[in-house]
Amino acid sequence: MPRVLAEPGVVTLLGGIDTGKTTFGLELARRAHAAGLATAIVDADVGQSTVGPPTTVGLRHVRHAGDLERDVLRTDALAFVGSVSPRGHSLSLVTGTAKLVARARNEGAELVVVDTTGLVAGLAGQRLKFHKLDMVRPDHVVGFQRGGELEPLLGIARRFTTAKVHEIPVGDDVPARSVEDRVTYREQRFAAYFAPGVSRWRVKPTVFMPSLPPGFDLALLDGLVVGMEDGCGHCPGIGVLEFDAAEEILRMVSPVSEGVRGLRLGSIRIDTSGRSRGPVDLRQLFGTE
Repeated sequence: MPRVLAEPGVVTLLGGIDTGKTTFGLELARRAHAAGLATAIVDADVGQSTVGPPTTVGLRHVRHAGDLERDVLRTDALAFVGSVSPRGHSLSLVTGTAKLVARARNEGAELVVVDTTGLVAGLAGQRLKFHKLDMVRPDHVVGFQRGGELEPLLGIARRFTTAKVHEIPVGDDVPARSVEDRVTYREQRFAAYFAPGVSRWRVKPTVFMPSLPPGFDLALLDGLVVGMEDGCGHCPGIGVLEFDAAEEILRMVSPVSEGVRGLRLGSIRIDTSGRSRGPVDLRQLFGTE
């Protein structure tokens, strides 16, 4: 940490599932804030979010120590990805992360900690992390090395970026969470997002991206997570679609009720208690390839 704090900038954290990235990132941000550095966190771990709800990349400026608590719900900006997994959503994940890092720097952050997903293996992991590093252009890359699983990614960071690369070995004492624990955490984060109260309003079939095909059955969108867009490139929040069979209309259910011009369709279904109803393949839903 001292080397990073001595030369602050954008710090991207790389590592597999349960390697301690988030704990390290929060501690780094805590020390930077205590040292008087303007600090921000960009959380791009869309399935295990600590900043913002799952399915989004979240930005939080650290204004006081309480902003670094994991259960703090406040965000300064969101970018919608639409899934709790990066697979099949690399473009929105990479562009959303780059957008929020740029915003953090433009808003005065001297140190930006970028947390990432645990997808590090195979071609999918290499391509995702290459494009993220290429767009974010970090000053530091911190790799949490378990065995040799990060060697391809750290090689990419060394060859294709100018970042200083730091390796941290992951010991056997780092606790691993079960799949069930990870699902429970994700559902709790969704539930907490909707807990303050929601509004319901009717939405027109013409407001979606991607656009609905002619004659599309609106009932197929029931429970789908959607990202709100304000028309200026910002995401005010997320919501859940609710199909009213009696009136054959769609309603939006969300704690956000203003500043929305369009809705981006996500790829999972949930209810507002946070319970998952499973993934959705939009290509199959739309009957296209």
